[in-house]
Amino acid sequence: MTTYVLVHGAWHGAWCWDRVVPLLEKAGHRAVAIDLPGHGQDRTPIAQVSLQAYADRVSEVLCAQEAPVVLVGHSMGGLAITQAAEQTPAKVRTLVYLTAFLLRDGQSLLDVAQADTDALVLPNLVQSADGTSAVVREDALKQVFYAGCPDEDVARAKSLLVPQATAPFATPVQTTAGNWGRIPRVYIECLRDRAISPAVQKQMYTASPCQRVISMDTDHSPFFSAPRELAQHLASL
Repeated sequence: MTTYVLVHGAWHGAWCWDRVVPLLEKAGHRAVAIDLPGHGQDRTPIAQVSLQAYADRVSEVLCAQEAPVVLVGHSMGGLAITQAAEQTPAKVRTLVYLTAFLLRDGQSLLDVAQADTDALVLPNLVQSADGTSAVVREDALKQVFYAGCPDEDVARAKSLLVPQATAPFATPVQTTAGNWGRIPRVYIECLRDRAISPAVQKQMYTASPCQRVISMDTDHSPFFSAPRELAQHLASL
């Protein structure tokens, strides 16, 4: 039995894994989906949401597990799992980046996203008046995140998305070869993604080589558009 800790991306929450968790459990594994600070049912104020707060939350969950886990991060969740693995490496067996930001030491999400001219997130971003949070325009959500997803999942997601703190986007990850660098990595690329373009996904997993690269012919949200296939890939690890 393997324990999977599942970390969502920007604007989302643990709810986005609701179709995947039962499939992993049916295969005989444990699956723990968490809310990062300020997401889902967590009510941390926007002003207190940071990359360090994300990493601390993930590390807290890792330390509560009996054995090292497979740590999965989707999209922006890649930052959180990278930083958590750096500070709690003994609790991570494998890192899985699901169409996620796989950053090198000193890089920030914005460094990569601003150079991704094929992605649709930044052109559809609406910032709060004080600049501390942002949302994606509602009329663009399906095209950006859920192009291949069932309508009921899209409707549910729209009802549960929350404003995203912008501070984690601009914060560089800090990693070392002896901690994060020694943990095996897997990248799951999504070939129809409009939030992180396939070309940029490839750039990231080429710059930080992974033990294995798995391709899915899906949009940015395979936990909705192809949950069985995603669960099978995860279980294969």
